[in-house]
Amino acid sequence: MSDQAAARERREAGIRRGIPFGIAVFVISISFGVLARPLMGPVAPIVMSVVVFSGSAQFGALAVLLAGGSAAAAIAAGLLLNARYLAMGLALAPSLRGRALSRAAFAMPMVDASWAAASTGSGTFDPWYLVGVSIPQYAGWVLGTVVGVFVGPALGHPDALGLDALFPAFFLALLFEEARGRRRMVAAGGGAGIALALTPILPAGLPILAAALGAVAASRMRS
Repeated sequence: MSDQAAARERREAGIRRGIPFGIAVFVISISFGVLARPLMGPVAPIVMSVVVFSGSAQFGALAVLLAGGSAAAAIAAGLLLNARYLAMGLALAPSLRGRALSRAAFAMPMVDASWAAASTGSGTFDPWYLVGVSIPQYAGWVLGTVVGVFVGPALGHPDALGLDALFPAFFLALLFEEARGRRRMVAAGGGAGIALALTPILPAGLPILAAALGAVAASRMRS
């Protein structure tokens, strides 16, 4: 089998795996569209989802704007929340092949669920599987934002429908799926402890970054 055929097969397998994630982020992004439209208008939330494609960063930036913060503060919050991808990218990098530009391109579709799903369990990753898992999520995220923006006024506030609980529930599902084995449990527990300890004293985003770095360090421990 050629390299291109193998990559296509892994990508298609990833798409099948990513469909449930895509459905979940579709529902979550509806709440983003509902909340963002009164503040940002009908176009900006959709453009943001197309370009940024990051639930935590978008909700974080939106929270800053809703609290009366500036656009610069909102962007800074989004960047801090996405800083965890630095650690995730460092873990992914040894599994990538090709020139620097082609390797860097794999950072674009990398989101939490795809990164976790692409892990082989031996410290390596399947890059094309990661891309496949991200495709339904991207489609679901953008489409859900569109639905939230244009249908949101008829839905009411997301809290009334329980949509506010879906985002943390999504990440908890990822945790229970991936945190198996002593080393992974130590990494997850260490990251959670760091985040809980630092959240009351550090700006938004920094506890997540510190937790990600701590989890990476813990994952290097011998089993």
